[in-house]
Amino acid sequence: MAMQSIPLADGAMPAFIALPSQPRGGAVVVIQEIFGVNRPLRATCEMVADMGFIAVAPDLFWRLGEGIDLDDHKPNDFQTALELLNKFDQPTGIADLKATLAFARRMPGANGKAGTMGFCLGGRLAMLMALHSDADVNISYYGVGLDNLIGDLSVIRKPLLLHVAGSDGFFPESGRQKLAASVADHKLIKHSSYEGADHAFARVGGQHYDGLHARIAHGRTAKALAAALR
Repeated sequence: MAMQSIPLADGAMPAFIALPSQPRGGAVVVIQEIFGVNRPLRATCEMVADMGFIAVAPDLFWRLGEGIDLDDHKPNDFQTALELLNKFDQPTGIADLKATLAFARRMPGANGKAGTMGFCLGGRLAMLMALHSDADVNISYYGVGLDNLIGDLSVIRKPLLLHVAGSDGFFPESGRQKLAASVADHKLIKHSSYEGADHAFARVGGQHYDGLHARIAHGRTAKALAAALR
C-alpha cells in the first residue's frame, strides 16, 4: 500500500494504491465517501486487492485541502465533511475519475480493464461514471440521489451494480422506489435492496455497519468484478 500522484492539467492528485499479492489483471477505482481517503476506505482498497485487483483511491477533495482523512464518529469531522461536500464540484470530480481510470489501466501488471466502486458520494459518482465513462463495470453502494440520474439509462453499455440500503436515512423511500422501477428492465443494471440496512451499512466500524448485508453485497461485487475485469 502506498500513495502515488496522478498528473492532471491543474496539478497532481494524490491516490492511495493497494496492490494484490495474487494479481488477476484488472483495476478498480475506489471512490471515496465525504470523509476523504480515510481508514475505512483504505481498508476497502485492501479488500479489493485481496480479491486480486489493483485498487486505486483518488483523493477527490485534493483541491479543497491536503490529506483529508475524517472520522464519521466525530461530530466536528462530520460537519467538516458536509462542508466539503457542498464545496465539491461533481463534474470536476468525474473528470478526475476518468483520469484515474486511464491511469489505473496503464499501471504495471494491469490488463487494461478497469471499473469503479463507490460509496455514499462515491456511490453517486459511480453511477455517473456508468453514464459518462467507458469503465468496464461500475458498482454503487448506497449512492445518494440516484433517482435524479435516471433520465437516459440507454447510454449505459457496461454492467452497473446498485447496492441500495432498504432503510437509508439519506435516500427517501420514494426515491428508492423510483430508482428500482426505472432500472428493473435494464439488462446491464443489477439492483439489490438490503432490507433493514441503513446508509453506510458496508463501512466497517461505522455507526450503521451491518456485517451480514455487507458480506452479501461484497459477494455480488466480487462476482461482478471477476466477470468484467479478468
